[in-house]
Amino acid sequence: MRRPCLIWTAFSLPAGPAWLSALLLLADMAIRIVVLGIIPGNRRPTTAMAWLLCIFFLPYIGLALFLMFGNFRLSRRRRETQTAVNLRIVEGTRDIAKQVTPYDGPSWVNSAVELNRNLGFFPALGANSVELIKGYQESLDAMADAVSEAKDYVNAEFYIMSSDDCTDRLFRELEAAAARGVRVRVLFDHIGSLRVPGYRGMIRRLKASEIQWRRMLPLLPVKGQWRRPDLRNHRKILVVDGRVGYTGSQNIIEPSYRKKSNVKVGRKWVELMARLEGPIVGTLNVMFATDWSSETEENLESQLATYHWDSFDGGVLCQVVPSGPGFVTENNLRLFNTLLYSAEERITISSPYFVPDDSLLYAITTAAQRGVRVELFVSEKGDQFLVHHAQCSYYEALLRAGVKIFLYPKPLVLHAKHFTVDADVAVIGSSNMDMRSFSLNLEVSVMMIDKDVVQEMHAVEEQYRAVSRELQLHEWVTRPILARYVDNVARLTATLQ
Repeated sequence: MRRPCLIWTAFSLPAGPAWLSALLLLADMAIRIVVLGIIPGNRRPTTAMAWLLCIFFLPYIGLALFLMFGNFRLSRRRRETQTAVNLRIVEGTRDIAKQVTPYDGPSWVNSAVELNRNLGFFPALGANSVELIKGYQESLDAMADAVSEAKDYVNAEFYIMSSDDCTDRLFRELEAAAARGVRVRVLFDHIGSLRVPGYRGMIRRLKASEIQWRRMLPLLPVKGQWRRPDLRNHRKILVVDGRVGYTGSQNIIEPSYRKKSNVKVGRKWVELMARLEGPIVGTLNVMFATDWSSETEENLESQLATYHWDSFDGGVLCQVVPSGPGFVTENNLRLFNTLLYSAEERITISSPYFVPDDSLLYAITTAAQRGVRVELFVSEKGDQFLVHHAQCSYYEALLRAGVKIFLYPKPLVLHAKHFTVDADVAVIGSSNMDMRSFSLNLEVSVMMIDKDVVQEMHAVEEQYRAVSRELQLHEWVTRPILARYVDNVARLTATLQ
């Protein structure tokens, strides 16, 4: 009769020689002991615990998954490129930063500016204009109009790009600009765009044009290009001649993401983009140049020097905040927490994927508990099953703290990513409020310090509120037990980074 094992293993030992069973048992024990001292290093406790549970339940499968997905650092060359760019930014903008007049409102605003400067290295720059564009096709048309006027260069960088009926005009303007001698460079995330129907058609179209293009963070093992598969460049940036720039939440694709299942149920994405003019556009261009250099090793510093500004007086004070695996300080998370803790009157957040780490959860619930009016706009039904249910697992804690949660009606997906703090600060960009955006994705955010811009964004938020339904605590705590179970399991998987 077979003796019982003193240590439980995820797989029963196979029938066979005793030495093989003993070897497998020793390997199982060794995996568990070794990972106890490796996985917690430089990871959040919740993330480390999730990985350890995975490996303890499924040692061999869990270890294989950890080796594939556990490293969230970019390659050494990319990190060195980012470090070198950061140093040049600090030196090149030292005098410019001194010319900007500090914000004459609450002192915490200037503190946030200093934080961003220390972490992301970009200074806050004045004399900018900001226009918020909430219409989906309106935004695509505005970008196409800007490209049509390009004289020197166009730099476009988007997580997802697709050539379809909605984006055709923008592609035609990019092709026409390149044909008339404008230097047109296009970056798109490899996996982000590959999973969209019509990818091969877009590649053929780009190859047939004079556009210079590259995949970002490509996964092409046959060419020696390999990394953690879910490290992605999630930024959305368009810069034309250093004069006008666009950033926000929108990808270059039709609003149902070319999926028949979405079209069938009427699911469309709701976005918000910002059109920027002024010195801040040059900062966005630096971000593009950094990513272009990482993919091509081409230096665009001569192009970056072509933009000049005459005055820092008036206009909107803006600051670009880069974040991602190239920065070890989780710049977006630190900024978000700082602003949440600084708020005195009102916080309004729009995020399609709200899966906070402990620090962000404490910041938002603490704000509500100390009397700040906190509102969170999310989709009634998300487009990603696990992420949506992980997000739902936080609703009870938020509601009990006093956070008002508004559900944007399905089948629409509220994909806009922005928030406002009091009457002073608005933030817009590509970053979600989840652990993927804090650690794994390369993101861009723009902090805008201007009461008029905040008021304009409040108007957008009011439009969300007019069509949304407020979630009530008594409704949420009485939902089915199975729904709670699914939410909690999804919450655990969300920390596997």
